[in-house]
Amino acid sequence: MKLSTKSTLLAVAVSSACMFTALPTYAEVTANASVTSNYIWRGLTQTTNDAAVQGGIDYSHESGFYAGTWASNVNYGADDVYSYEHDMYFGFSGESGDIAYDFGYLYYNYDDEANFDFAEVYGSVGMGGLSLSLSLLAHTEADEGEGRDYGFGEATYVAVDYAFEVLNGSEMGLHLGYHQGDFAEDFNGVIGGYADWGVSIAKDGFSFAITGTDLDDDGADAYDNDSVKFTVGYSMDFEL
Repeated sequence: MKLSTKSTLLAVAVSSACMFTALPTYAEVTANASVTSNYIWRGLTQTTNDAAVQGGIDYSHESGFYAGTWASNVNYGADDVYSYEHDMYFGFSGESGDIAYDFGYLYYNYDDEANFDFAEVYGSVGMGGLSLSLSLLAHTEADEGEGRDYGFGEATYVAVDYAFEVLNGSEMGLHLGYHQGDFAEDFNGVIGGYADWGVSIAKDGFSFAITGTDLDDDGADAYDNDSVKFTVGYSMDFEL
């Protein structure tokens, strides 16, 4: 998930500090910032294999409610109108016995000219390091083409992930997902549903990932989404 002059930034920081100081002790506000050599989303590059700078702010309450915003640069080609992705989301997470759960709503905002904003509702359950998640298309501002259906739940993404500790505190992650539906095809520029997979390792904010898809090779292009990709990144979190 994603998100000037020095004087403006300072004013925002000061006003934010005053606001956050007034929050009750059972609420928490945090921020995150990251850089990555390639922004990969569901196995596909969102930056034509270039680097991305990303960041966000999150609010969480001890009841399990959370909300946040996140932004990143994007680029889908030299002649496109996309320059940024700005996400806004809220949800509820918690645990029941050994089962962890999370469900919520996520809105993806892009440049006005793109006219392709969309939203998903999502849910996940997990036990130990294993989790299963499902995202459903909720609505979109994009216009449907003839014979296309952008209705609620007509595009889905299902994924299974497993994380475990290795090598003195490093965390390894295994991922398998499947994206399908008319909207998924049109937004991603692919034909039919596709599977994506990933293997990652992370420690102390640094990460390395190997990702790929089962997409067919359609020849050389700026995306190479049919190829295996290697990505490195660094992220940090801090309290506000």
